[in-house]
Amino acid sequence: MKVYIISGWLLLVAFAFDVQLTLKNMNKLDLTKEFKPYYSAAKTPELATMDKGLFVTIAGKGDPNGPVFAEVTEALYTVAYSIKFGSKQRGFDFTVSKLEGFWWVEKHDGNPLEVPRDQWHYELAIRMPDHITRHLFSEAVLSAEKKKKSTFIRQVDLKYIEEGLCVQLMHIGPYSEEPASLKKMDDFMQQQGLHMNGRHHEIYLSDFRKTAPAKLKTILRHPVRK
Repeated sequence: MKVYIISGWLLLVAFAFDVQLTLKNMNKLDLTKEFKPYYSAAKTPELATMDKGLFVTIAGKGDPNGPVFAEVTEALYTVAYSIKFGSKQRGFDFTVSKLEGFWWVEKHDGNPLEVPRDQWHYELAIRMPDHITRHLFSEAVLSAEKKKKSTFIRQVDLKYIEEGLCVQLMHIGPYSEEPASLKKMDDFMQQQGLHMNGRHHEIYLSDFRKTAPAKLKTILRHPVRK
C-alpha cells in the first residue's frame, strides 16, 4: 500500500510539473509561429503582402565574410537578448527570432552581384514583439553595453519596417547558389510586369553553424510595384 501511495504522489508531482512547464511554454511568444506567413515561402516565386513589423536593426557596409560584419551581428544579437530578458522580467517572455538582412548597392547599371563585396550595404534586423517600447529598448541598450564592450551597440535601432507587396521564394542550398533563385524571381517579375520597389531581403531560417550547406533555408524577398 505504501508503494502505491508513493507512486501516486510521484505521478501527481510529475503531472503538476508538466502542467507548469506547459503553461510556461504557452506564455512564451514564438514570433515565427505568431507571424507564420512572414516566415514562410514556397519553393517557386510567388506574390505575398508583408505588413508592418517592429524590428531591432543595425546598418553597415562591407564584406559579410569580414570581421566587422561579425561584430555588427554580435552587437545586434546582444541588444535583442537584452530586450528579451527585460521583457521577461516584466512578465512577457518571447523567443528571439531569425536574423534577417536587407542588402543593396549604390546606383549600378549592371548586375548588383558584380559589385565588389566590400561595397555592399546592409541592414541586419531581428523582429520584436509589438509591445516592445522605446523605453524598454533604451534600457536594453544600456544593459547590453555592460555585458559587451562594443562600439556597435549604440548603432542598434528600434524601428518599424513595412514592405507591402513582394515577390518571394524559399531558397534551399548554399548562399553561393542564390543567383539561380534570384534569376527565377526576376523572370517571374518580368512575366507579371513588376518592378523592384525596395531592397533585396533575406531571412535566414537555418543556423549555418549547425546545418549542412545543401539544407540551408533562406527566404529571398523583393518588394515590388506594377
